[in-house]
Amino acid sequence: MQAELAAPAEMQEMVRRAVDEYLAEKAKQEQARVKKLAVIATKGTLDMAYPPLILATTAAALGWDAAIFFTFYGLNIIHKQKQTKLQVAPLGNPAMPMPVPNLVGAIPGMTSLGTSMMKSMFKSHGVATIDDLLEAAIAGGVRLMPCAMTIEVFGYKAADFMEGAEAACGAATFLDWASDADVSLFI
Repeated sequence: MQAELAAPAEMQEMVRRAVDEYLAEKAKQEQARVKKLAVIATKGTLDMAYPPLILATTAAALGWDAAIFFTFYGLNIIHKQKQTKLQVAPLGNPAMPMPVPNLVGAIPGMTSLGTSMMKSMFKSHGVATIDDLLEAAIAGGVRLMPCAMTIEVFGYKAADFMEGAEAACGAATFLDWASDADVSLFI
């Protein structure tokens, strides 16, 4: 005997149920998937060290996977001797809270003054220091990925970088990790 075919209404209901189940499962998988943040840090001044570290530590606190690829002067942020000497130069920096004419910015000591002012402003507003943010990044599992090519070009050694930074890697390694990132930033 031949099995009877389902009536059109029953068939539609079966298809609708299968599609609903499929969409519900996809939504569950998407919610369970960990988001990823990929940041490229290229500048090594005090004012440019904050954005990648704040964004990456915030992402980690939200449960995201986060990595920062430090290249060119961005390596200063994780360089043992240079990270404690990050400065902000008022010379040619139109974004300073109080614009400084280039002539004044060129006076010796103005970079130190600008750096002290910025650190003071941040402290008075309870903003974490770079050291605090680096500690939080490491504790939160943020990958600190130094660029191998830049390390070689600048003549640095693996021992020059802070504990918690990964072994030097190439751009291909970072790009492989970042290839499915939900958010990618170049700072």
